[in-house]
Amino acid sequence: MLKIAIAQFNPTVGDLAGNANRIADYAERARAEGADLLITPELALCGYPPEDLLLRADFYRACERELAALASQVHGIAVLVGHPEERKGRCFNAASLFVDGRRIATYHKQLLPNYEVFDEERYFEPGDEACVFTLKGVRCGINICADIWEPGAAEAAHAAGAELLLVLNASPFHLDKHGERTEVLRQRIATCGIPVIYANMVGGQDELVFDGGSFALDSQGREVVRLPQFKDMLGLVHIDGGEPQPGELAPLLDAEAQVYTALVHGVRDYIGKNGFPGAIIGLSGGIDSALTLAVAVDALGAEKVRAVMMPSPYTADISLDDSRQMVKTLGVRYDEIPIGPAMQTYADMLASEFAGLPSDTTEENLQARIRGNLLMALSNKSGALVLTTGNKSEMGVGYCTLYGDMAGGFAVIKDVFKTFVYRLSRWVNRDREIIPERIITRPPSAELKPDQTDQDSLPPYEVLDAIMQAYMERDESPRQIIAAGYTEADVRRVVRLLRIAEYKRRQAPIGVRVTQRGFGRDWRYPITNRYVDEF
Repeated sequence: MLKIAIAQFNPTVGDLAGNANRIADYAERARAEGADLLITPELALCGYPPEDLLLRADFYRACERELAALASQVHGIAVLVGHPEERKGRCFNAASLFVDGRRIATYHKQLLPNYEVFDEERYFEPGDEACVFTLKGVRCGINICADIWEPGAAEAAHAAGAELLLVLNASPFHLDKHGERTEVLRQRIATCGIPVIYANMVGGQDELVFDGGSFALDSQGREVVRLPQFKDMLGLVHIDGGEPQPGELAPLLDAEAQVYTALVHGVRDYIGKNGFPGAIIGLSGGIDSALTLAVAVDALGAEKVRAVMMPSPYTADISLDDSRQMVKTLGVRYDEIPIGPAMQTYADMLASEFAGLPSDTTEENLQARIRGNLLMALSNKSGALVLTTGNKSEMGVGYCTLYGDMAGGFAVIKDVFKTFVYRLSRWVNRDREIIPERIITRPPSAELKPDQTDQDSLPPYEVLDAIMQAYMERDESPRQIIAAGYTEADVRRVVRLLRIAEYKRRQAPIGVRVTQRGFGRDWRYPITNRYVDEF
């Protein structure tokens, strides 16, 4: 029987020695469990994605040195390590097999993704040879991540004699991604007829989150082993007669749990890997800042989170009451800094410039920018990172203020639609009330003028989100969206707002990607742009 271990772990980009030590530790643990082979995720040695570090020759040299040092540490178990490799001026996304300090084989990724968040063609050349090795009588083929999403590489491994396919992955999370992975592998199994072990990365890297969920499919495409999602761990797969044997099948998380857990991991790793001592959040009494606060506390612990309420003359008493209740429930530090005096100072300073002009969004934006200045001042003094609280719906249509509520270092829910914010908030309260119920049920408002609600300026969120999803995530045309039942007036309005807000979004902090297309690496529309969609 062949026993294969999966190192489903969380590397840090560029921490070559740290990542190598983690792999060596996993190898020792796997050896103690009687495993014959340890599989790591894609580019586990350097972390994924290393982006333009891959343009530096010294980076490849450093990776090669660390790879050799790692190989010398590991004995009594074979290790399959993902790493970048440079050969005679050609760069590859590679996986190498080491046995007792010797490199036995190296595979080069053949299908380089250049879509969504990926741009591997910028850095690597494709490999053109299958790689098959024998371990305890089982012929094992190697693929890397995108290799299995299209026909070609898996079939080549099978043709070269592989009886079992080992796939190293750094597959980023988006909602319900696990089902997509198993489906594409079943397509490969249908053509190859050989079982698959899929090892995936876990953890956050800038806007990307990797959700683990490594698994094994038998030659009939049945999922026989599944590791938990979002958990750094060692998993084991037993191979008997060339087939993975039934083992742990960790339950899949529901939609709300998936997204919330991804947000928590994204915040925890962004704050932790970059060395910030904690986080600061500006509370408003609204649902977005409440959800952001809940995520931050679960990611970092209450002791590393500070909430600041900055009421204006337009802030409702219930906003203050609900904020006070929530911070008491969570046990975080809480301060109130009224901005009325600053508003008056600005009004006095600008009185001659604004004489005879009516109040408009200028005065509203000043309030947001005063708050942004205060939060950034607290951040500068303490070193803690400001977490912004804008959601995807608002970011999409520009319902946000540059250098105001957009001021900060990490945008926690920038890829969460407003309608899903409500779903997540209900999920947070599934066992006990953490977010006060009134925050969830009251009409959303920026509270920048009397009796203001979001729907004064925007279509209902269920309409706005549906149009945005169709246009932005699925690339549907306005004609298609109108044909689906939305009014032409609403579609024109939302599409126009989406387009003219591009300059704002380019200046927004990055945030966790949880949908198939976020306003980040996979959204690249020009700011200066006069194209008009056909209606």
